[in-house]
Amino acid sequence: MSAVDTAVPAGEKTTMAQAINAALRDAMRADASVVVFGEDVGQLGGVFRVTEGLTAEFGEARCFDTPLAESGIVGMAVGMAMNGMRPVVEMQFDAFAYPAFEQITSHVAKMANRTRGRVRLPMVIRVLYAGGIGGVEHHCDSSEAYYAHTPGLTVLAPATNADAYGLLRAAIEHPDPVVFLEPKKHYFTKEEVDSAVAVPPIGRAVVRREGRDATLIAYGPSVAVAVAAAEQAAAEGRDLGVVDLRSIVPFDDETVAAQVRATGRAVVVAEAPGFASVASEIVARVTERCFHHLEAPVRRVTGFDIPYPPLKLERYHLPGVDRVLDTVDELQWEDA
Repeated sequence: MSAVDTAVPAGEKTTMAQAINAALRDAMRADASVVVFGEDVGQLGGVFRVTEGLTAEFGEARCFDTPLAESGIVGMAVGMAMNGMRPVVEMQFDAFAYPAFEQITSHVAKMANRTRGRVRLPMVIRVLYAGGIGGVEHHCDSSEAYYAHTPGLTVLAPATNADAYGLLRAAIEHPDPVVFLEPKKHYFTKEEVDSAVAVPPIGRAVVRREGRDATLIAYGPSVAVAVAAAEQAAAEGRDLGVVDLRSIVPFDDETVAAQVRATGRAVVVAEAPGFASVASEIVARVTERCFHHLEAPVRRVTGFDIPYPPLKLERYHLPGVDRVLDTVDELQWEDA
């Protein structure tokens, strides 16, 4: 890992929104080809103020507002990336990105393959995703499975403020397109971020907590749930490990499999609906690679297979600590 100086003050707690803002600011200072654009990202600074101050510092040529046309936003980014620039575009909310899906799947993901590697697209699509903010449908989707299923895309999902900074810097420097999933319910969660943040290598998970009895596997907003569940389980005498994927594509089979083989039990935690999901793929990969080490079937704790529910039902829909621990309790402990 390399370390880079950031605009985040050393030793001070910062929010994820500030960490992402610092990553964009530092990347724009380091490379004049980096441009940021999308709906309301300029003068307003984004609906969550993630891009606040960028237009004032870099001018409207490098951070600017676009019409409400997601397909046009991504299509313009394709042309810019083909011609030597490094565009970073914002999809204001997860489900707002769907009008751009044809551009993403037909052109963004396939350009390098179509041209036998002669044309690369160094671009980042920032997707403000997942729930926990009291929103409604079109504002709280977990759309990662669509992107993970599309060959040619790198898909990243930070869970901590330091990783939000480091992974975004890595994404902007990446030679191929990256979908960067930002868990918006963590935008205003404060954590301490060092002034020299390690930039994680793309495709490497991290073990947030070591454990002996079972392994919880999560990414993005579900990592905090997994860590909280592990801490509560420890108070009850059960030792759970937590793996934060950070990168959905490429997937770190090595780290995940090593942790599961050591514990013999695993639960995947994710907000998205469970059917045909990233969680499903993780279960399959773990089962294939760890079958002879498993003491129980690999389980999932996910959102329900429904459109995102109204505010009053959100807490039932999203995986919580109790649902995770109830699932852990079902991992055939009586046979251990």
